[in-house]
Amino acid sequence: MAEPLKEMFNAAYFDRLARTVQGAYPAFDVPAFHREVMHGLAGRELNARMRHASITLRKHLPQDFHRTVGVLKEVALEMPKGYTALLYPDLVALYGLDDPAFSLDALAYFTRFGSSEFAVREFLRRDLEGTLHVMRQWAEDESEHVRRLASEGSRPRLPWSFRLDAVLRDPRHTRPILTCLRSDPAPYVRKSVANHLNDISKDHPDYVVDLLRTWGLQHPATAWIAKHACRTLIKAGAQDALALFSYNKRVKVRVEDLRLAEDRLALGGTLEFAFELVSGSDQDQPLVIDYAIHYMKADGRHSRKVFKLKVLELPARAAITLRKRQRIVDLSTRKHHPGDHRVEVLVNGNSLAIAGFVLEIAHRQDAAPERLKA
Repeated sequence: MAEPLKEMFNAAYFDRLARTVQGAYPAFDVPAFHREVMHGLAGRELNARMRHASITLRKHLPQDFHRTVGVLKEVALEMPKGYTALLYPDLVALYGLDDPAFSLDALAYFTRFGSSEFAVREFLRRDLEGTLHVMRQWAEDESEHVRRLASEGSRPRLPWSFRLDAVLRDPRHTRPILTCLRSDPAPYVRKSVANHLNDISKDHPDYVVDLLRTWGLQHPATAWIAKHACRTLIKAGAQDALALFSYNKRVKVRVEDLRLAEDRLALGGTLEFAFELVSGSDQDQPLVIDYAIHYMKADGRHSRKVFKLKVLELPARAAITLRKRQRIVDLSTRKHHPGDHRVEVLVNGNSLAIAGFVLEIAHRQDAAPERLKA
């Protein structure tokens, strides 16, 4: 059984943190900090532990906020990178909102050690335009971590954070940042830009397609961003999004012999299916092939989830056999229910075949630790 994520903030971590802080700030009271930060720790979850640590740490650091940040900058150089390093920007967001110029500069520094993507949203909520002006400058920073922060921090639907309603209403707010990053050399940054645009596409699909048209897809980095940015639109069969990549909605193919290895599955088992894809065209056809599972819900209705299967170019009058295996297990984001389920084959957004199976649940297994990637 994997150790809970919240155990990243444990006694050993806080002991190391306290001694590292003392090295940068000799007046730091290690026993008092350790005693206070450990009080009630067992009952706190991951982010609650981090927030409690931010508040407790601030109490034992210099009253002058600038000095406190200076100490934390030294500490960040000595402590591990990763999720626990979100502690420093969290403290800045808690206590630095009234000093935005200094605080945003601090966030740009700390994002290199973990990420300031959550902390910067507090500044966006306080002053959207002013903060976006600074983030537009970050988009040209020499550090890929800072450039990514410009895009990721301003995502309208950033997971684990609140939505930026102003950006959801009018995505033009972040257009200068995304345009600046449209051909960024770092995959880390490009993935963020694509996710940002995919967020926007759920509310403003035409805006995203029109923006990508103005960018052009000649640059390989831009083409990669565009393809991933349109993944939700392509799964939904949006014709304008498909056309960006030369996928014709009116594709001339048919699915033959969609077959399931089993028509009854137990929870924890593996769904396995195969089918033939046959061209009815005298020309080669670029195809994006997805599949959907129609899951039974608790109320007896179905919920459709689309997954990627394959992207290929099918030669004229050719045929190809495709296969897929997927375990049917409970996830942190999905609980299964017994009853009739369906598998649907989608080609360039068109539904071409459906087959059914029955899911049986004798007992509920533990939720998997990771999400299934669509």
